[in-house]
Amino acid sequence: MAEFARIEQEDSRGKLFIADKDTYLDEINATIKRYDVKPLPINSEYSDYGSALLDNKLVFTSARDTESTREGKRHKWTNEAFTSLYFSEVNENGEFSEPELFDKSVKTKVNEASAVFTKDGQTMYFTRNNFKKGKKVHNEQYSILLKLYKASRLSDGTWSEAVELPFNSDDFNTAHPALSPDEKLLYFVSDRKESLGQSDLFKVAINDDGSFGEPVNLGSQINTEGRETFPFVSHDNFLYFSSDGRPGLGGLDIYKAKINVDGSLSKVVNVGAPINSPGDDFAFFINDKNRKGFISSNREAGMGGDDIYFFQVVDCKQQIRGKVFDNSTTFVIPTATVVLYDNNYKEIGQYNVDENGAYITESLPCNFKFRLKASAQGYNTNEVTTVLGREFDAFNEVNIGLDPIVEKIEKDDDLFKKLKLEPIYFDFDKSNIRPDAAIELAKVVEVLQMYPQLKIDVRSHTDSRGNDAYNLKLSDRRAKSTISWMVKQGIQSDRISGKGYGESQLVNKCKNNVPCTKAQHQENRRSEFIILDI
Repeated sequence: MAEFARIEQEDSRGKLFIADKDTYLDEINATIKRYDVKPLPINSEYSDYGSALLDNKLVFTSARDTESTREGKRHKWTNEAFTSLYFSEVNENGEFSEPELFDKSVKTKVNEASAVFTKDGQTMYFTRNNFKKGKKVHNEQYSILLKLYKASRLSDGTWSEAVELPFNSDDFNTAHPALSPDEKLLYFVSDRKESLGQSDLFKVAINDDGSFGEPVNLGSQINTEGRETFPFVSHDNFLYFSSDGRPGLGGLDIYKAKINVDGSLSKVVNVGAPINSPGDDFAFFINDKNRKGFISSNREAGMGGDDIYFFQVVDCKQQIRGKVFDNSTTFVIPTATVVLYDNNYKEIGQYNVDENGAYITESLPCNFKFRLKASAQGYNTNEVTTVLGREFDAFNEVNIGLDPIVEKIEKDDDLFKKLKLEPIYFDFDKSNIRPDAAIELAKVVEVLQMYPQLKIDVRSHTDSRGNDAYNLKLSDRRAKSTISWMVKQGIQSDRISGKGYGESQLVNKCKNNVPCTKAQHQENRRSEFIILDI
């Protein structure tokens, strides 16, 4: 590919390779542990590919019709039987029944393949060679091209005679249908004149009356000078497709791109190994609810020309580990406690460090942000954040340093300033203690626990915006809510007093009707923790 890119500098395939040549293999291999891939037991020594679910049936394409090969009916390209649609019932244990022919009413003397069904199971779109009035139809080059067909389910469970879709042509291929989640768009593959490469992905609107709009090429964001084929759209609106025109492991690789609300497509990403292999990998299907699905591939060690593989997404997990230490001496603190929160301050777990000051969390989902709060008697509490990466079974080292409480506290001191607390925020027009505020209040509680004789007065203030009387009541509710929270942490109620002052003690010029910035108003929205006795 490097040599191709050097020679064909204007070819999109070369440009894509040059853009990603230093990173694409690392990105592909980063997903090796993300998927568990296994061949299906229903594969045969012939070509089996394509997957769709109808009720409890897996519907797929196969060339296993040995009876027709005995009669001399072989496809000249594959030397196998023409493909037909088959099904296998899947029970609750995930076991597959012996495959059977899907429905005789849609079987002909030519290839049928790649079926897709509407959610209600009443309509099927599929691919078939050009076939009219019981005969194969050849183009000028004497090729039998591919077309899309539609069939409806009858009351007895069988299927109606298939009808051609109106945007087919005897002059080019139209194949491999896929439905959007709302079933208002049909995606397909074609090599029609407006294609950018050997085959492109297109979409066409399905109107309310069942008619179709004009096909639209998905453009150079998706299509290359190579082959793009076998589209699939997941319920979370990702377009999956196969291509040999982008950096990959070889042959056709499976890629995905997010379909945005406005219909535009995000950056194309290689789905990675082991979904992809050095062979041809195609016909991706996934159930978003259980994150299980199927792919087709001619990778090594397969049973037939193409085989169907089952896969499931494996949860990526990591652990956080580290030590808690004294910032002034760098010695570990063996009495420390670490509390783990998610990014919304929901507590996940508490961990007492060992004699080496070390802690380790349980397994956590990758690619999420977490907060860790470390505390120990005689030290100021410290909170750090970390974002887990995408590497499976990794450890994230997060060491947390604590500052000793060395500053002397005296009567009339404000613990908010002494402890250098973050602002105690309340939701608009609310007085309940938010999780982020609880982190800061816990530091005040620790000081109260260290000094059993200490008494404080909680003073809550608002800015000048809003009605004066209302602000006074709101601040008083917030002061009482703060006191109540600390009492629930085990502090005796007679050690904490407090009330709200509304906007009566502003620290700047921002009185009523005085224009001020948000930051200036924020200075006035504050909580004070004044020492009354020590």
